Amino acid sequence: MQGETNLFTIGFTQKTAEQFFSTLVKSGVTHIIDTRLNNVSQLSGFAKRDDLRFFLEKIGKIKYTHSLDLAPEKDMLDDYKKKRISWNEYESKFNNLIKSRRIEEKISSDFLENGCLLCSESKPHHCHRRLVAEYLQKMMDLKIRVKHL
Repeated sequence: MQGETNLFTIGFTQKTAEQFFSTLVKSGVTHIIDTRLNNVSQLSGFAKRDDLRFFLEKIGKIKYTHSLDLAPEKDMLDDYKKKRISWNEYESKFNNLIKSRRIEEKISSDFLENGCLLCSESKPHHCHRRLVAEYLQKMMDLKIRVKHL
């Protein structure tokens, strides 16, 4: 087991661009790991893939990666958003999905260190980025300290 790895999570809704980017820079985030299925959404102009990549680099020298392996499947997400399944059902399905994808084998400790899992949800409680962070804490041979921004 290696030393402690810092892993952050953040959602961009209910934040201004100033709040979002200032939080990332102050926290020492070195790269964003975008876990959204759709990263060109109109939910927030500054969070669209190409704009986000530009702003992250210019404002904080923060790198950007989009990882569909860490995103839910469209049908699963739609079922949850349209209330066809509960949060508990979604959580179970998503955890099974990332387990079947073996995400812990595709991610290095260097990639996680000072990385930040990004999604749209403002809080981590009912968001898959929290599930990804918790799964990695359990499955990787690392001591991962998760901080939700």
